[in-house]
Amino acid sequence: MVKANLIGVVLLMEVILRFGVDGLSMQYYMMSCPFADPIIKNTVNNALQADPTLAAALVRMHFHDCFIEGCDGSVLIDSTKDNTAEKDSPANLSLRGYEVIDDAKEQLEQQCPGVVSCADIIAMAARDAVFWTGGPYYEIAKGRKDGRRSKIEDTINLPFPTFNASELIRQFGQHGLTAQDMVALSGAHTLGVSRCASFKSRLSNVDPTLDSDFAKTLSKTCSAGDNAEQPFDATRNTFDNFYFYALQRKSGVLFSDQTLYTSPRTRNLVNGYAMNQAMFFLDFQQAMVKMSLLDVKEGNKGEVRGNCRKIN
Repeated sequence: MVKANLIGVVLLMEVILRFGVDGLSMQYYMMSCPFADPIIKNTVNNALQADPTLAAALVRMHFHDCFIEGCDGSVLIDSTKDNTAEKDSPANLSLRGYEVIDDAKEQLEQQCPGVVSCADIIAMAARDAVFWTGGPYYEIAKGRKDGRRSKIEDTINLPFPTFNASELIRQFGQHGLTAQDMVALSGAHTLGVSRCASFKSRLSNVDPTLDSDFAKTLSKTCSAGDNAEQPFDATRNTFDNFYFYALQRKSGVLFSDQTLYTSPRTRNLVNGYAMNQAMFFLDFQQAMVKMSLLDVKEGNKGEVRGNCRKIN
C-alpha cells in the first residue's frame, strides 16, 4: 500500500511539474523532453554567432506571433493555394529567422518527436536572443500548443509605424498590456533596423518631432531605396537602453518610436529607462513574460506540429 501511494505521489508530482495549474509550467518538458532548453539555446547561440542581426529578428518574430491569434506559432505557417498566411502580409515580409526555428524543431523531433511546440520554440528563442545580446535573462512557462489558423487578414491587428502613443496604448491594452508594458516592449528596438519604407513619410512631411540633423541621416539612408536599413540606435546588436537616449535626442527612427517621448503619457517612462538601464531590464522582463502568455492554446485547442511550416 505504501509503495502504491508513493507511486501515486510521484505520478502526481510529474503531472504538476509538466502541466502546472493552468496547463503551462516552467518544467513542462522536464520529463518528456529534458534537453529542450539546451537544444534551443545552443541552436540560437550558434545562429547568432554566425549572424548577430538575427537576434532582433527572433524577438520581432515572437512579438508578431503573439499579437495575432496569441503565442501559437501561427506566424510560421506557409501559405498554400487555398490560404494566404500571416507571413505573407506586407507587415511580415521582412521577418527573418525562420531557419533558426526550423533547425531547433528538427533537432527536437529527433530527440523527442511530437512533444515540443513551435510556439514554445519561438518564445524560448526570443528569450535566448535577448540574453545573448546582453539583455536580461527571464524564464517563461512552457506548454503552448500550436494554432491551426494563419490568415493574412488577421495581421491588420499589428501596430503600425505611424501610430501615436494613444493608439499604441489602446492597441496594447486590448491584449491586457499596460502603457508601461508597451514602452518597455518598444525598448526591444534597441536591437535591429527599420527599412526606409517604414519611416520615409516623416521626411516628406517634415516631422517636427524629428531632429533636423537626424532627418538628414534618414534621408541619406532612403536615397538607397525603400529597403535601405537604418539602425534604431547606435548599438544595433547589443541589448541596452540606448534606444531611449535616441528618443530624448529626437532621433527615434519610426514615428511610433518618437511618439513615446513626445507624448506626456509616456515621456516619464522613456526618461526613466534612459536614466536607469536596470529598471528598463526589469520592466522588459516582466512585459515579455506577460506577452508570452497572450491567448496561448492549451490541450485540444491546439496541436504540436511536426513541421512548423504547416498544420498537421
